[in-house]
Amino acid sequence: MCVSLYGLNMRPEISVQNRQADFFQVCGSCRIGCCNGVRPPITTKRKAIIENYLNAEGVKIEAHFNEIVYTFPRETEDGYCIFFQKETRRCRIHPVKPETCVAGPVTFDINLETGKIEWFLKMEAICPLAGELYEDKKALLSHMESAKYEILNLVHDLNAAELHEILKIEEPETFKIGEDNTDPEVITKLKPSV
Repeated sequence: MCVSLYGLNMRPEISVQNRQADFFQVCGSCRIGCCNGVRPPITTKRKAIIENYLNAEGVKIEAHFNEIVYTFPRETEDGYCIFFQKETRRCRIHPVKPETCVAGPVTFDINLETGKIEWFLKMEAICPLAGELYEDKKALLSHMESAKYEILNLVHDLNAAELHEILKIEEPETFKIGEDNTDPEVITKLKPSV
């Protein structure tokens, strides 16, 4: 059984309220700024969820998204995500924000040779939350469960061109923390057709 809110279907144990633990004590004081200069991918499904949420909450923001090869939140003149509130340092769409935003300091790559999705954790120097999670193994395991769920949904929902573009993004200040088998359907859409 899935719970649906704002058009988002989720497993019962992953609700809108607990897609991500409340890391505001760390993220609210961070001055590095993961909401600046990044372009989290937005699937067609996530776009509809965000728009439904904005309408339900009465939040008025013009032109929410940009698209080059993939769709991402529009940026302000100074490079911040349009959904970031500078005054509060919080996300206007926190309960329905993009999957990579929920994953936070956890990022991924897909190894076509092994058929594995590889999981990486950002260095504490670029994400204080990564340091906190690394120090608290129980919190890291809990966060990894949510991050994997979100990223696997994202990878499944992106089309081949979008996913190829996302995988081109370099994240040098990370280290590998694990890997899992990838859905063969994802590998098939990434491999060039002969």
